[in-house]
Amino acid sequence: MPRLINRSLSFLICFTYVVAAYSHGGGASALKVGAGLVLPMACIWFPDPLGEYSGTIRGQSMTSSTPAFLVCAGGWLVLVGASVIGYFLSQGI
Repeated sequence: MPRLINRSLSFLICFTYVVAAYSHGGGASALKVGAGLVLPMACIWFPDPLGEYSGTIRGQSMTSSTPAFLVCAGGWLVLVGASVIGYFLSQGI
């Protein structure tokens, strides 16, 4: 049940971001926003496989897994936190 709630809310937020980008900047803007939301959405929707990844990323070796709830929380932080920070920066606050 929590996974369904996470997926539903994240989809609603992502859809809202893409629609807002389309209404303000057109199709190219919506495509850029959508592409930027792929990683946080993947972290929210698929935390178990992403947390179990072990290998090399940018030359750094990952030898242990990350708990799924931390991967999901990181996805939410990027999905919601980055847009809130962007909003405040655009308002000059």
